[in-house]
Amino acid sequence: MAPLVEGRHLTKRFGERIAVDAIDFRVEAGEAFGFLGPNGAGKTSTMRMIGCVSPSTEGDLSVLGMDPRVDGARIRARLGVVPQEDNLDTELTVWENLLIYGRYFDLPRAEIRARAEELLDFVQLSERRDDRVDPLSGGMKRRLAIARALVNKPDLILLDEPTTGLDPQARHLVWDRLYRLKREGVTFILTTHYMDEAEQLCDRLVIMDRARIVAEGSPRELIERYATREVVELRFADHVEQDAALPRLAGTGDRVEDLADRVLVYTADGEATTAAIHGDGVVPESVLVRRSSLEDVFLLLTGRTLEED
Repeated sequence: MAPLVEGRHLTKRFGERIAVDAIDFRVEAGEAFGFLGPNGAGKTSTMRMIGCVSPSTEGDLSVLGMDPRVDGARIRARLGVVPQEDNLDTELTVWENLLIYGRYFDLPRAEIRARAEELLDFVQLSERRDDRVDPLSGGMKRRLAIARALVNKPDLILLDEPTTGLDPQARHLVWDRLYRLKREGVTFILTTHYMDEAEQLCDRLVIMDRARIVAEGSPRELIERYATREVVELRFADHVEQDAALPRLAGTGDRVEDLADRVLVYTADGEATTAAIHGDGVVPESVLVRRSSLEDVFLLLTGRTLEED
């Protein structure tokens, strides 16, 4: 089967600045696909091209088997979009937001109402249907934005940083709704700089850095390919102690990363490495042994963390 979305050498420039630099990717039907990377990596620019609201500068892009340059309106009619910044009608009620948005797709009123009832139940907002949007919490607004994006029963959903700015409880509620969509076979593309979000939701993803794709695969494949099985995190009382410990940490694992607030030692056996570190007389303030993550993959590929600009 042809992919739902495919980009070849896709490029986006804003004047002299290259926002997306000749990337290749494809999204299959029924797949939860992610663009993972720090702010400014090119994720949102890519999503805007897929969503047919920003034309590509170079390269080829196919969305739902069509060319956004000539079929933008037809593509948009079959998309559901949750933008990075909420653009809900805050002076209207939750219910009115869904009804009015459904009319943009020329759906019959009875169908919109039935669909709105289902979606409010799906995002757990049925009890707030008559409330104005403005005073709702950030998590409720994100869930309403997801419900609104589903009104037209889209063939593809685009979610740009869907949980940015939410507290942990609200993030997990949004994750739960997205995970249910994933189990139902809904195809969605999301951008995120949260590695745990990508690991939770994405069947496959690409890691972007400075406008380019630096790796592609499932979360587990990427971790197995680029990182070690475990990581030992060492925190010291101050930078003087951290700098003094670095020479003695060399060779204790497969790789040592010196970060601003901690030292990471990549290893196949965290407990054995910790014992060796203590045996060499290194006494950190705290030691944590954990499994490698997508953030470690990003650090190993780029030399910087996802939080860095």
